[in-house]
Parts: sequence; C-alpha cells; structure tokens
Amino acid sequence: MESHTSGTIAGTGSFRCQRCGYVLTLTSLDALRDCPDCGSHDFVRASLFNAAPTAAEPRLQQHPHEPREWVTRAREDLTEPGEYVLYEDGSETKTVALIREWTRIGRSLAADVRFDDPTVSRRHALVVRQADGVRVLDDRSLNGVFVNGERVEWRALHDGDEILVGRYRLTFVSVPTTQPVEQPPTAQAHMLG
Repeated sequence: MESHTSGTIAGTGSFRCQRCGYVLTLTSLDALRDCPDCGSHDFVRASLFNAAPTAAEPRLQQHPHEPREWVTRAREDLTEPGEYVLYEDGSETKTVALIREWTRIGRSLAADVRFDDPTVSRRHALVVRQADGVRVLDDRSLNGVFVNGERVEWRALHDGDEILVGRYRLTFVSVPTTQPVEQPPTAQAHMLG
C-alpha cells in the first residue's frame, strides 16, 4: 500500500492515519494535513468500502475522559443552568449555549457553529435538544463525527463528552439547575404544630 505524508497533495480519495486509524477524505488538490485525532502525518490510501480495520491497521483510540484545563476554566464561568458546547478557537475559548431545538455545526455560512476548514463538511453535525436529552447526529459528513473517540451516526450526550468534528474538539457541558435546599423542620416547630 502506498504511504503518504501530510503536506503532500495526494489527490481525491480517503486516507487512513497509520497510527490511530482516523480517515480523512480529500477532494481535488486538497493537501493532506496532519491527523486531527492524533497529530500523526503518516497516511495510507483507504477504501470507503472497507470500514473495518485489518489486523495491521490500528483501531481508533479512546480518548481519556478527563477534562482539559481550558474546559475546567470555562465550566467555572458558566453560571446559568443549561446545555453548552465549548471549543477552542486559537487562544480563545468559545461557549455556545444550546437554546434551540437543533444547532448546526459545519463549514457552511448557515452553520450555528462554523469552522472554515477543509476537514469539516459544510453540513457536518447537528446537536439536537429534546425533552429526553441532547444528541449529536452526523449530518452526512465526509470525515464523520466522533464522541469520546468512537465514530457515531448519532449519540446521546452526557456532561463532559468530547465531540470531534474534523480537526476540532468540542466539549458538551450540562449545568444543572440548583434546587434550594429545604431545611429540616426544627424540634420547636414540631412542638408548636
């Protein structure tokens, strides 16, 4: 199998990272970039019809489910109860409140969370809020949607889940409503009642 490295123009097709198995799909004269999952720059041409990795190809790695430092800082700044998506944009942390039924993620100008990057499809993912919870759906993207390192078509989200869209890592955060703590009745109140 022919090996390619990032920075080369490898042509149209799918390329699998030799270290973690992440698949990038390129068109025309797109340059092959470093793997958005593990940072490696060694790829082999992959077939879209051979989804299962062979014994020689590693499977996708599960990311440790521990918050990164910027996520912890951003979470401390959230005072309003609700669901949020957090991500880094350069040196800036972006917080998107999930207040509508669905939030679009992609490269399109119509996306609510927009990434102008060739690893992100125009319509990459949808985050859907319903009474029974929040889900992320793959919106027919080329490179797929990953939750905690696993490629998914759709997945219910839980606080702290990491969503990978192209080369961007987003974190789902749920801030619960705080209920006032009821004070237990005092002995004196029992004697009066």
